[in-house]
Amino acid sequence: MQPNTEKPTIEKSNHESFINSAVANVSRRVFTHCRHVASVIAFDGYIVKVSSLPCIVGSLCSIENEAGASVTGEVVRIDEDNVDIVPHDNSFAIAIGDRAILLEVSQKVAVGSELLGRVIDGLGHPLDQLAAPACEAKLNLNGTSINPFKRNPINEVLDVGIRNINANLTIGRGQRIGIVAGSGVGKSVLLSMISKSTDADIVVIALIGERGRELASFTSKVLASHSRDKVVVVAVPADRSPLLRIQGAKRATAVAEHFRNQGKNVLLIMDSLTRVAHAQREVGLALGEQPTSRGYPPSVISLLPNLIERTGASSENEGTITAIYTILADGDDVTSDPVVDTARAILDGHIVLSRELAQQGIYPAIDVNQSVSRLMIDIVDPELVKSSQILRKYISKYNENRDLILMGGYVQGQDPDLDQAMQLWPSIIEFLQQEDEEKCDFSKSVEQLKNLVGVAL
Repeated sequence: MQPNTEKPTIEKSNHESFINSAVANVSRRVFTHCRHVASVIAFDGYIVKVSSLPCIVGSLCSIENEAGASVTGEVVRIDEDNVDIVPHDNSFAIAIGDRAILLEVSQKVAVGSELLGRVIDGLGHPLDQLAAPACEAKLNLNGTSINPFKRNPINEVLDVGIRNINANLTIGRGQRIGIVAGSGVGKSVLLSMISKSTDADIVVIALIGERGRELASFTSKVLASHSRDKVVVVAVPADRSPLLRIQGAKRATAVAEHFRNQGKNVLLIMDSLTRVAHAQREVGLALGEQPTSRGYPPSVISLLPNLIERTGASSENEGTITAIYTILADGDDVTSDPVVDTARAILDGHIVLSRELAQQGIYPAIDVNQSVSRLMIDIVDPELVKSSQILRKYISKYNENRDLILMGGYVQGQDPDLDQAMQLWPSIIEFLQQEDEEKCDFSKSVEQLKNLVGVAL
């Protein structure tokens, strides 16, 4: 009797088929598990509530409706059995039962030299009608904290090309400074002049919550200059979701961090920090936070230092991020506004733009006596500090007695300082003014200031 040689083959075949089927089932389960899909259970027009997802606050999700369209959103609150998501487009149609898919637990930002000369939005999508930049490197959207004792001291001057700032409010590489002003006094023009004239290696510009027309105008002016190959623009117009405005500020800071890690001296310009605070206020109030400080919830006050402290000087092997933030003063209130007050306490100095000077046609309308650079005395020679102090004294003396002088009530010889201020006043006004296309480097600015007040030295 011949042995049956086919049986083992059949058993082996069945066994392999069973194993393959089991592996396929496990793979499908793993894929489904990794995708993490939830269902929409409520939507109030602003916050989408979905069933539980394995995520953290700040995770990136996608919401898909029955038509197959989708919108991204960010997790803003986690409960025991549900998650709250704020979509990046509030006009997107969302219904009960739509799917919510977890995309990234911790959001990453694509960074690299491919961004130079480009304009992107808060999610990294191109706004300049070119192909999406193919960046391979990625950084955490929220950055990483730096040990303050590992930061290099700030001892180098950053030339911004503005005579008044270079000479009287000298900025150091790695300094954080605010430009405080009401609306319509020349903030955007001043930022444009700085971005085109600075000697920084890389300029990252974040235009947050601005008018669409101004975004296009400002960007075209900056990118049309010789500095195009070293500029990155992150633009989020005022009509976008508040989360996108916050994302834009964080993304611009992450881009600046990338170039700093490469040893570059980066200038980060953010216009404006106030509109980032307004966006966080919208989110905080929607989540039920109490408006404890003139309408601002606590999350706003905590967001600002977290964002600002990511900039500045870094360790020995890395570069610097010099940050300039514009801060809107509601009703020209430069003292008691919560955002202005908080920013001034955190920053290393502030530049106040005066509406009175702007009305006199003096641009940039920098009020020298109300402005201060806290690091100037540490990075320039004592002679420049003395010259700046003398100029401040003359400006103060003249402004205090301006009405008396104009009425003819002052007789020369009573106050030597006021006499000198009156004599130099036309030259002082000429020194304070600067045309949009004029560039005045640091050494030239110092020389002109010393020549201006040289009589008193």
